[in-house]
Amino acid sequence: MMSAIILGLVQGVTEFLPVSSTGHLVLVHEWLEVEGANALAYDAVLHFATTAAVTVYFWSDLWVLIQAVFRKLGRLPVNERDMTLFYALVIGTIPAVGLGVILEGVISEYLRTPLFVAGLLFLASIFFLYAEWRYYLQPAHGELTLKRGLLVGMFQALALLPGMSRSGSTIAGGMLLGMSRYEATRFSFLLAIPITLGVGIKMSLDLLKMGGAVEWSVIYVGAGVAFLTALFVIHFFLKFIRKYTLWPFVWYGIILSAMVMYVTLFT
Repeated sequence: MMSAIILGLVQGVTEFLPVSSTGHLVLVHEWLEVEGANALAYDAVLHFATTAAVTVYFWSDLWVLIQAVFRKLGRLPVNERDMTLFYALVIGTIPAVGLGVILEGVISEYLRTPLFVAGLLFLASIFFLYAEWRYYLQPAHGELTLKRGLLVGMFQALALLPGMSRSGSTIAGGMLLGMSRYEATRFSFLLAIPITLGVGIKMSLDLLKMGGAVEWSVIYVGAGVAFLTALFVIHFFLKFIRKYTLWPFVWYGIILSAMVMYVTLFT
């Protein structure tokens, strides 16, 4: 039960903060010695839980997009900014999905190690540092466009590598492309919905192929923890990013990567 609560907290907190949920889950699985079918089931259900959280939080925005799409199909007047957001979400999802299908086997077999995660956490921190430096020199100067949506989607594809934060790479990427921190964060969270849902479905299919005993009742406890934690973190981070920079997460990534490298190499 305690493992489920810990994993739920880790997924709920790290999925929407720029600290890499996948990297943290790799490290926590190693620490808790969660393996096999249970590990896959945890990852699948926790991804569904965080997908549900961001969907609930942004439901009013999603409902506006759904209405806009149906109005467009019915050739009725629509708000073009809503359609731009919808199209940007669609094309922004494509790079990560395409590369994920191609590289998933290699990443799962060779890159899900604590040492690799530590290295990527450090490189991700340097990337966020660069984005903040550029943002300081040239603050937000553009709105979301289809081109920016696609490019942010390419930044999102970097998060296929364990240790590179999905939210961090998309937020920093959006900032480099001229979006405000808040606008980049909001787009990043909406862009999380199809990706986290897809990851959950993929892991569920892998679980069906693997078979084996799964402690579902315990895992559902972890899912509940992840859902509630994610709701809080989304709300907190959207308020945080209006006033503050990514600097706390830069230092967190550097310190954590150093600690993991030390433990992995010298203990």
